[in-house]
Amino acid sequence: MRSVNPLVCVAIAVGALVLGLVVGAWLARRRAVATPAGVAPSPGPPMADLLQRVFRSADEGLVVLNRGGEVVLHNARAVELGVVRLGRPDSRAAAVCQQVLESGASIAVDLSPLDHRGRQPAAVLAHVRPLGEGFTMVEAGDTSDAVRLEATRRDFVANVSHELKTPVGAVGLLAEAVLDAADDPVEVRRFGTKILNEATRLGNLVTELIALSRLTGAERLPEMGVVDVDEVVREALARSRLSAESAHIEIIVDSPTGLEVEGDLTLLVTALSNLVENAIAYSPPEASVSVSRRRAGEWVEIAVTDRGIGIAPEHQKRVFERFFRVDPARSRATGGTGLGLAIVKHVLANHGGEVRLWSSPGTGSTFTMRLPAHAEPDDESGADSAGSAPADLVRRPELPDRVG
Repeated sequence: MRSVNPLVCVAIAVGALVLGLVVGAWLARRRAVATPAGVAPSPGPPMADLLQRVFRSADEGLVVLNRGGEVVLHNARAVELGVVRLGRPDSRAAAVCQQVLESGASIAVDLSPLDHRGRQPAAVLAHVRPLGEGFTMVEAGDTSDAVRLEATRRDFVANVSHELKTPVGAVGLLAEAVLDAADDPVEVRRFGTKILNEATRLGNLVTELIALSRLTGAERLPEMGVVDVDEVVREALARSRLSAESAHIEIIVDSPTGLEVEGDLTLLVTALSNLVENAIAYSPPEASVSVSRRRAGEWVEIAVTDRGIGIAPEHQKRVFERFFRVDPARSRATGGTGLGLAIVKHVLANHGGEVRLWSSPGTGSTFTMRLPAHAEPDDESGADSAGSAPADLVRRPELPDRVG
C-alpha cells in the first residue's frame, strides 16, 4: 500500500478550511439578513485573521513567493526547516518556483540541508504549487524519520540476504560433496554432519527473524500477566544447560527471591536465555557465568555476568543492533545469528524496561535486564532487598547454586 504524502494532506486540509470559511461567510450573510433590526450580530474574527492563524500554526513550513522570487509570507516552521533564511528563500526552492510559474504544474524538490548539524533536520522535502497571478507556495516537511527508516530497511534486507545466502550456499556445496563421496561412508557422514549444522544454523536464523518481526510490531504481542522471576531464571538456564556443558562453562546462580514482574513468560525466558548463551559463547573454557536477580526500588534486575573477552567502548553502543558482531569469526564458529541481543532489547522495550551493559576488555561483561516490578496493593515502593549498589557493576558474590 502506498503511503499518503503528508504535504498533500496539508494542502487538502488548508483548501477544505478555506472552502469552509467561504461557506461560513455566506451563511453568516444569510443570518445577518434574517437578523431582526436593532439586534447586533455575534462578533467573530475576520476571515483574513483566521487564515493567518492557520498559516502560522501549520506543522509544515509554508512560504509564499512572488514572481520575482521574493518572500511575501512565511511561517516560523519554514525558518526552522531552513526554507527561509534571513528573509530570503532557499535558492533551490526559488529556482523551482520559477519552473512552476512557467509550467503551471506542481513540482517536488529536495531541500535537505547541505551542511547538516545540530538540531537541523537531516532531510527536508518540499512541494511547490502555483497560486496564480505570479505567486507560488512552498510546502516543506521534515522527512528525516522516513529517510532513516528507509535506510534501516535497506540495510536490514541486505543483511538478511547475506546471512541467508551463507548457509544456503554451504548446504549446496556440501550436498555436492556428499554426492561425489557416495562410495565413502566416512566422508558421507562428515559432510552430512556439516549439512546438519548449516541447516540448524539456517533454522535458528529464520526463527529469530520471525521473533524479531513479532517484537517490532508485525504481530500483536500477548497480554501481559504476573510472571515469577525465579521461573524465568529456571527455564532460561534449562535452555542453556547443554551449551554450558559443551563449552565447559560453569553457571553460578543466586538463590530464589520470589520477585514478580508484569510481562510474558515466554518472551522473558527468550531474552534471558539469549543473554546467557551470549555469555557462554564469549567465555573461555572452564570459566564461569553468573546469573543474579534483585529488587532495586520499583525495578527488578536480572544480571548476567561473564569473565570473557569483554567489549571495547566503541562497540558497546552497537551490540544491540541487528546482525552486529564484535567478533564475526567467533560468532559464526559458535552458530550465532547476530540477532540475539537485538531481540533482548526489543523484549525489554515491549515490557517497559531496558537492558544495560557494563563491560571492560579482558575482564568481562555484565548485561542487566531491568523490568518494572509487579506492584502489590500493600507494596512499599523504594524497598531494595539487595542494597544500594549499582545494578550494572560486575558483581561476583559467592553463590551456592551451580549449573553445568
